[in-house]
Amino acid sequence: MNTPGTADRGLRLIPFRGLRYVPERVGSLAAVTSPPYDVVVRPDGLHHLESADPHNIVRLILPQAGTVAARNAQAAATLDDWLAEGVLAPDDEPLLYVYEQRGDGILQRGVIGALALSGPAEGIVLPHEDVMAHVVEDRADLMRATAAHLEPLLLTYRSDADAATGATAVVERTVGRTPLLDTTTEDGFCHRLWAVTDPAERAEIEADLLRHQALIADGHHRWATYLRLQQEHTDPGPWDYGLVLLVDTARYPLRVRAIHRLLHGLPVADALAALAGLFRIREVAGPLPRALDALADAAGEGNAFLLAGDGDFHLVDRPDEALLSRTVPTDRPAAWRTLDATVLHSALLDHVWRIPDDPAHIAYIHDTAAAVEQAERHGSTAVLMHPVREELVRDLARQGVTMPRKSTSFGPKPATGLVLRSLKLG
Repeated sequence: MNTPGTADRGLRLIPFRGLRYVPERVGSLAAVTSPPYDVVVRPDGLHHLESADPHNIVRLILPQAGTVAARNAQAAATLDDWLAEGVLAPDDEPLLYVYEQRGDGILQRGVIGALALSGPAEGIVLPHEDVMAHVVEDRADLMRATAAHLEPLLLTYRSDADAATGATAVVERTVGRTPLLDTTTEDGFCHRLWAVTDPAERAEIEADLLRHQALIADGHHRWATYLRLQQEHTDPGPWDYGLVLLVDTARYPLRVRAIHRLLHGLPVADALAALAGLFRIREVAGPLPRALDALADAAGEGNAFLLAGDGDFHLVDRPDEALLSRTVPTDRPAAWRTLDATVLHSALLDHVWRIPDDPAHIAYIHDTAAAVEQAERHGSTAVLMHPVREELVRDLARQGVTMPRKSTSFGPKPATGLVLRSLKLG
């Protein structure tokens, strides 16, 4: 994704002194990592990670205590303790890092560094989803307390995939060297991290990235948090930069998946009854993969959702045009108005089911099977979504149009815990 205008208006990435686990002080590097905070399926996933190793990073990104203030104070104290005990230690000098993930038929490589922050109006880092104010406030409280960026955002850009120089060329050269760490997590993904120590190679990366703009693939709330905390610090300093992983999707395309909704307290029978006459409703055969195939087929023809939670799967498609006309805003491009997430939130949640978009009523779950299992366990409704094409996401972002929050899940996401950034170190 090339940036219009002058060459110095693109991505400005600088090295930083990464905080990393000291392998001798933990059971294994795999045991102290975690998915990003919003992917952890609570409480089951949280308890599993906490029990994997007493120093698992989840104790920092999702601290557990009775109040918000107590949780954040606990995370800050834990971070200080781990640094004092030598569980975590900073690298000796500021570095850029090359990061590789390999598994499930995917190979993804990118560069981790501290990126100069910029607002949407500057057109350098493009968001594609709305954010929830309470989540931004939650992440801001945690970052203030710990003075640290605990997990990198996932940003994508597009270069000339055949370029012999630039950031991607440095990445390809670096992966032939000995990594700083090499570990395989329980999902089968292998993670490797290298330091880019050659000043000439760092300069090559930085000069190349200045010609590009990026799309936020994962981490909209953390990016919004970076911007909020930057505004709170008027003097130039470390708050002007944010921890990111930049992936060149011309070379390493990402996988785009849907994020599902769990509607607390709404039984499937009640959800379906409210849709009668407004959507076509059909029961489809399981198991889950087969039902998702039916959803994919229906989504190819228009808006479609799969409802689950009562032991069966219900395909909901072909919405009533009159319903869409009176509920979907008309001040956005047609591509936005016809998004499944737009129709779900504008028509179904706001007008048919009348469910407020807050954590007491809706949970956003990345894992399809987990969404179904939780709905069945609690007598609720899981609304399973079909993923959006990456090209559509980029097109809307270029137009400055944001999608409904939690519309997409790009991946694979970087493992949390491999490298952290302390704001106290710069």
